[in-house]
Amino acid sequence: MATENKNLSEYDKNSIPNAKDFRFGIVVSEWNESITEGLYNGAFEALLENQVPPQQIIRWNVPGSFELIYGAKKMLQTQKVDAVIVIGCVIQGQTKHFDFVCEGVTQGIKDLNVQTDIPVIFCVLTDNNMQQSIDRSGGIHGNKGTEAAIAAIKMAYIRQQASMSHHIDNQHLLSSGALQIEEGSPLELKE
Repeated sequence: MATENKNLSEYDKNSIPNAKDFRFGIVVSEWNESITEGLYNGAFEALLENQVPPQQIIRWNVPGSFELIYGAKKMLQTQKVDAVIVIGCVIQGQTKHFDFVCEGVTQGIKDLNVQTDIPVIFCVLTDNNMQQSIDRSGGIHGNKGTEAAIAAIKMAYIRQQASMSHHIDNQHLLSSGALQIEEGSPLELKE
């Protein structure tokens, strides 16, 4: 397992960008609630620890992990957030249901990341048994929610920096004269 020799809650606080001005959405599945609450608590505490004010953290609950996609989509459409974290837990059973849910949620969150400009962070445990989920939601392997919050901060920062860089590049083009606006163009400045 990827987390076997790693504590998911450990990170270098000095390497985390300043997050005090970011706004985060967290969509939490109610299925396997004891696990998803642990993940949420890890994410929430990590955001607070990195100077995100509590009023800048929005939580929405959805019934299950499959509904995380719709919840995240609606949050992206209606809330002014810099990143969304989706939190869920799917535990292997005796049927193919596990495979379909895991594949669907993974692809749905990937699609949101491709289709929108706001990062959606995947914090869905897909474990073989309940003990593995306990171990990764505040147990012996730390908390995947903490790891997801740190990823959200880093991705919000990358988005911010890319936006600033794009703005600076456009300003440079305008001031250097490299970008020419033709007379009569809708972009032409009128006096």
